Amino acid sequence: MSTMTTTRPVAERSARTTPAGRMRALARAELTLLGRSKGTLFGALFLPLVMPFSVRQAAEGMDLKGTGLSVGSVVLPGAIGFSLLFAVYSALVNVYAARREELVLKRLRTGEVRDAEILAGAALPSVAIGLVQSVLLTAGCLALLDVGAPEAPHYAVLGLVLGLALWPLLAAVTASFSRSVESAQVAAMPLLFLSFFGSGAMVPLEVLPDPLARICELLPLSPVIELIRGGWTGQLSFTDALGTLATAVAWILIGVFAVRRWFRWEPRR
Repeated sequence: MSTMTTTRPVAERSARTTPAGRMRALARAELTLLGRSKGTLFGALFLPLVMPFSVRQAAEGMDLKGTGLSVGSVVLPGAIGFSLLFAVYSALVNVYAARREELVLKRLRTGEVRDAEILAGAALPSVAIGLVQSVLLTAGCLALLDVGAPEAPHYAVLGLVLGLALWPLLAAVTASFSRSVESAQVAAMPLLFLSFFGSGAMVPLEVLPDPLARICELLPLSPVIELIRGGWTGQLSFTDALGTLATAVAWILIGVFAVRRWFRWEPRR
């Protein structure tokens, strides 16, 4: 009798758990851990808010005549791109590598929570920070750079949504090939710098030589920047938007495949 009275509530509580509830619990725990990691928190919160000042100085020295761009339309997409790189990608590479080293991921897999829920729950705080930063940076650019309202806001929103979906995947892929938190930070550098300088966040692809621009268009951050910039300037045609969207979706599919194929849940020995 006593056994029935003690086990039934546990079973009832377990039956009531949902994927959303499990991910919310993981996100809450991850947010607490993120608050204790001062280095990761500093990089996620501070760097994306500082980098736009460097982009503005660089944009003011560019020859933008004939490109249809202004300083504001260069800085705003770049600022959002930096938020995706530092607040989402770089921070999550550390998170995934650290939780694997601490055997947290391995222990979570022994429960009812599914693999996708573990990764998504851990990513939610960083994604939320990236989203809030993007909104704040957009408001700052509107107020300080006289950017004006977007000509095609649906493209800008689509670009941000795709970026918030893609970069957690790329963070998981990068962490997959890292043996420790320290090596994960090093492993993130190539894609971080390549996206920083080649995706249009720092230097618009419109001012690059055509052959180089066509190559840079294929980088994972490039479609995000192009959609946001095109959404603000209204210069992105429907055909070009479809091509840019196809590039972003291709990267997301590659990321999903790579995570399912290579993500490691236990430390490498």
